[in-house]
Amino acid sequence: MQSGIPLDEEPSKKKNGDEQQSDPEASFGNHYRIVSPTFRYSMDYKKVGKCIIINNKNFEAYTGMGRRNGTDKDAGDLQKCFRNIGFDVVVHNDQNCEEMEELLKQAALENHSDAACFACIFLSHGEEGLIYGTDGSMPIKKLTSIFRGDKCLTLVGKPKLFFIQACRGSEFDDGIQTDSGPSNDNLETDANPSYRIPVEADFLFAYSTVPGYFSWRNPGKGSWFVQSLCSVLSKHAKQLEILQILTMVNYKVATSYESQSDDPRFSEKKQVPCVVSMLTKELYF
Repeated sequence: MQSGIPLDEEPSKKKNGDEQQSDPEASFGNHYRIVSPTFRYSMDYKKVGKCIIINNKNFEAYTGMGRRNGTDKDAGDLQKCFRNIGFDVVVHNDQNCEEMEELLKQAALENHSDAACFACIFLSHGEEGLIYGTDGSMPIKKLTSIFRGDKCLTLVGKPKLFFIQACRGSEFDDGIQTDSGPSNDNLETDANPSYRIPVEADFLFAYSTVPGYFSWRNPGKGSWFVQSLCSVLSKHAKQLEILQILTMVNYKVATSYESQSDDPRFSEKKQVPCVVSMLTKELYF
């Protein structure tokens, strides 16, 4: 299992063994179900779409937020992964709140008529409902609502994907022993709608952790969630539906990682991501 640190606190840590066992992804193979094209988002566009990565590593001292060591590896791996899927990826480093809002407003004003979807990834500190710019926090909803159906017309009826690597509180998950699965895993560490739809439709939010909890990051290897997301996408992005992919990410984070620290308060902690979907069709890249 890979050790890590919570985004808002960096306890002393020690690395557990590097022994590997079979990856649960490998057993999935190429078995996936066939879905009627009418229930899929259309990908018949010139481009897959734009992907914006906001990578916040350094923060003003007065915010009380520490340097996010390991986030550059996350950003690099995500950039490579989403480019391989076909996205046009742009990375923005160390953005304050005003800059984050402005760049997303500009993105929403762009013409996405020839794109199948849109993606945005936040790598930062956070609290429940909040994401940090380098100068403080702001509501996540203020940033994502910029792309609502009544505000970004060229993305109406198209999937808008948000991936959020950030804490959502200060609780730790102590985990619980289970007999229903592996007990000794030690893995390395459409658019053109002719009908009315809700303005909040076609969004998907993939959070690194559930509400109220810390999200863990390894200074050398990156965050548990992002590394798992990249691993699963690299193998299955062209075969599986997005919620199948994210369910596999949930499994990988939940079973393959556990914190290790010299301080017992931060040792042997677990994490599971959280997916909130308002998608109205199935999404296959």
